[in-house]
Amino acid sequence: MATNSRRKSKSAESAQADPAAQVPRQRVLKKYPNRRLYDTQSSSYITLHDVKDMVLDGQDFQVQDAKTAEDITRSILLQIILEEETGGVPMFSTPMLANIIRFYGHAMQGLMGHYLEQNLQSFADMQRQWTEQSKSLYDPTQFNAEAWGKWAKMFQSVPGFPAGKK
Repeated sequence: MATNSRRKSKSAESAQADPAAQVPRQRVLKKYPNRRLYDTQSSSYITLHDVKDMVLDGQDFQVQDAKTAEDITRSILLQIILEEETGGVPMFSTPMLANIIRFYGHAMQGLMGHYLEQNLQSFADMQRQWTEQSKSLYDPTQFNAEAWGKWAKMFQSVPGFPAGKK
């Protein structure tokens, strides 16, 4: 038994000494000229839908061109957005897309990207908070008029939210 505990502590020490052993590796996908995506982790071909699922699951990945090893992650993500926009209910209006295009090459291009990124992150944070807070609304033991009032007041304070207009 003493030998086993020594082995465990040695492996724990080596894990502490090597921080890379604790950090999960970034998943690498390779895009081949035949437009197929290959997942090097699962050793299988995947679809854009699979990549979308990885994004939704919060997985860290990078897409590389199989010939040049160039990082083409952004173009794959844009391709997913394009597919989402052309099918179902689009998120971006035509005027909004036109305004985004107008910022390319403009002196404010860098600021616009940062502005959009920060606002999307704030919106995601608010959505996460609303989800957590709304869980108590469905619990009959915690639901009361005071909780409902707080929830309604929170929505009224959101700029641009229809309930917030007076």
